[in-house]
Amino acid sequence: MSTPPTRWALAGAGNRGYGAKFAQLVEEGADVDGEARLADVLVARRARILDIGSGMGRVAAALQARGHEVTAVEPDADLVAQSRRTYPDLSVIHSDVLDVDPADLGAAFDLVVLVGNVMVFLAADTEREVLRRVHDVLAPGGRVLVGFHPVDGPATARAYSPDEFAADAAACGLRVDLRAGSYELHPPAADYAVWVLSRDDRPQTLTSFGHAL
Repeated sequence: MSTPPTRWALAGAGNRGYGAKFAQLVEEGADVDGEARLADVLVARRARILDIGSGMGRVAAALQARGHEVTAVEPDADLVAQSRRTYPDLSVIHSDVLDVDPADLGAAFDLVVLVGNVMVFLAADTEREVLRRVHDVLAPGGRVLVGFHPVDGPATARAYSPDEFAADAAACGLRVDLRAGSYELHPPAADYAVWVLSRDDRPQTLTSFGHAL
């Protein structure tokens, strides 16, 4: 059975502005490393990191430049091509993550990254399947960094409430360790959600800026 088309793929040409926008920002020398800075502090040096939905490669490349061993996975052919042009030293697997054999990914990962609205662009009804895959490739003590617009995101993205996402994560053996409103860890907000997850077999107090979740 083939993987259904993602919401991103169904948007077709409507997505072209994303790659052009970040190509311009990179060319201008703009700071595009916000997600990577947070990801970097979540792991030790030389960590194994999986970037799912790596897009044009900016987060994966920034993490690789910081000395991590990064595996990037991206299903959009145009973004894969852009990534290879912009960051030729970054290896990218051109595939939907659900079509990748976990055995081909090698050893388990210290961190899995799903930022830039990846979760709200997945194929319909595959959110838990992706989260289960994430759970299964985490190393002991591994963590997950997720970021998306719960509401009012890009036109083709789904609405995904924080409560529903947390329930899906829990159903897949993942626990919310932190919810914030930005990659600079501002308090939780309605328009954007940043999550740090871990496997639920790691005993740890759940907090969101000092409050129990």
